[in-house]
Amino acid sequence: MIEVELVAAALAAGASAGLTDTARGAVTDLYTSLREAVRRCLDRGAVPGARVLDAPDADTGAWQSRLVAVLSDSGLERDPAVLALARALLDETRKPGRITVDASNARGVQIGDNNQQHNAF
Repeated sequence: MIEVELVAAALAAGASAGLTDTARGAVTDLYTSLREAVRRCLDRGAVPGARVLDAPDADTGAWQSRLVAVLSDSGLERDPAVLALARALLDETRKPGRITVDASNARGVQIGDNNQQHNAF
């Protein structure tokens, strides 16, 4: 993964984690710090791309593609502080116990421990 993709992936992971009530502490703090560091990098460059950070996430794939394009033009990959924040955020979101499950269109799904399902036939 190249540096720009690393930063975009970390921002996407932090944004996704921020949508849940369980995102507290380190994830939220790291996401906020990374977002502000990226904003500063984009604001000081010639690329007017900081607004991509505030774009609605209607389509995360499209948002992440736009973000990678803007970050690629920013020179951000040479900022060790931004890269360190991105790595720390990805590490934090991948810790055991932090699982994101999207079961919005599923039926009969059980999430968690010690569940029982009884068929009513």
